Amino acid sequence: MRYLPLTDADRAEMLADVGVDSIDALFDTIPKKARLDDLLDLPRTKGELEVERLLGAMSAKNVAAGSVPFFVGAGAYRHHVPASVDHLIQRSEFLTSYTPYQPEITQGTLQYLFEFQTQVARLTGMDVANASMYDGSTGTAEAVLMAHRVTRRNKAVLSGSLHPHYRDVVETVSRMAGDEVVALPADPAGAEDILSQIDDTVSCVVVQTPGVFGNLTDLTPIAEKAHEHGALLIAVFTEVVSLGLIQPPGEMGADIVVGEGQGIGNGLNFGGPYVGLFATRQKYVRQMPGRLCGETVDAEGRRGYVLTLSTREQHIRRDKATSNICTNSGLCCLAFTIHLSLMGDLGLTRLAELNHANAVQLADALDGVNGVEVLSETFFNEFAIRVPRDAAQVIEQLALRNVLGGVPYSRIDPNAGLDDVILVAATEVNTDADRVAYTVALSEVLG
Repeated sequence: MRYLPLTDADRAEMLADVGVDSIDALFDTIPKKARLDDLLDLPRTKGELEVERLLGAMSAKNVAAGSVPFFVGAGAYRHHVPASVDHLIQRSEFLTSYTPYQPEITQGTLQYLFEFQTQVARLTGMDVANASMYDGSTGTAEAVLMAHRVTRRNKAVLSGSLHPHYRDVVETVSRMAGDEVVALPADPAGAEDILSQIDDTVSCVVVQTPGVFGNLTDLTPIAEKAHEHGALLIAVFTEVVSLGLIQPPGEMGADIVVGEGQGIGNGLNFGGPYVGLFATRQKYVRQMPGRLCGETVDAEGRRGYVLTLSTREQHIRRDKATSNICTNSGLCCLAFTIHLSLMGDLGLTRLAELNHANAVQLADALDGVNGVEVLSETFFNEFAIRVPRDAAQVIEQLALRNVLGGVPYSRIDPNAGLDDVILVAATEVNTDADRVAYTVALSEVLG
């Protein structure tokens, strides 16, 4: 075949050099349940028009996020993105720039990355931020690796408040690196004793606030205990809008702050691409993954922007690199920066207040439904409820009534034994009518 020029002998030689006896052996680390035994049951050939019809029919089965009352969160949130954001990201100084390695022709890209870093540092209360990561989950894994480099230890303690997908990514990366991970069980009440897990063997403690169940955590005592034992505190968030209202993690003693920035400037986009935010203390800047843009002056004294630190393996030798991430979410960074610039400090605070107020109203309404228990005591715009039936079935029944009522916790953490828990998110896009529709529909489903 013209597109597969290697012969069987070529493949056998490569497998021998790698040290395995078959191509299948290269995929041993992938769980068997995630692998296909045969080709997918798809037609071998279809014309373009036929494909359009088939995909169109499949797409019509979906319920679009904006078409019904929508209360889904769990790490990806529906916010209003002004039309001006999409217009501005198409300006030529941004749209036509690809790589920032030639500063003389990519000042547009370098400047918005510099502004992005400044915004992230201010939001998180940290000294310095990088020019973004892929998303919050991979950023969290990179933060753990960074903590290992700083402390010269290899044991991470993960709070039960950490999103299960983030935990899975950390565990996968750590397993490949031979590092130790202690993951505490999920706790909707937020009553875990993480302080007892911190000792002189721990490299870092990873705590999410607001947590996956919505609970807010005071990081100060955790930071103090970690620092007493020479460990770092990694603070994680999945809802960046929360930083417009709650105390920044840096002010509570966090050493590294990492999370998902999708909530500002970026739509749900069917799950991506998103934008990982990463910030730390100045003293750790050379261990921070990714790349940094800095401000300088040219030969004539005019302000300009350049790549100041580039510690990825794309730039230096692999054994000297701090990260294997070889790009950043540039377009998502730009959308984030433009949206946040349009809002300003007061606008972000007002947006956060609307989110919190809507969530409180919804929680109060759902708490009045027979059989429903609100589990989260303090929350931002997301909280957990317990229902007297299987949560996944309840969500399906709500969808039949044109209400997307949240995420059953069992969907993101099947082994936690919390099959009756639903994660519910409310943002500024939800109306009084949406909340009434949810309350009525849930009453019908549970009635």
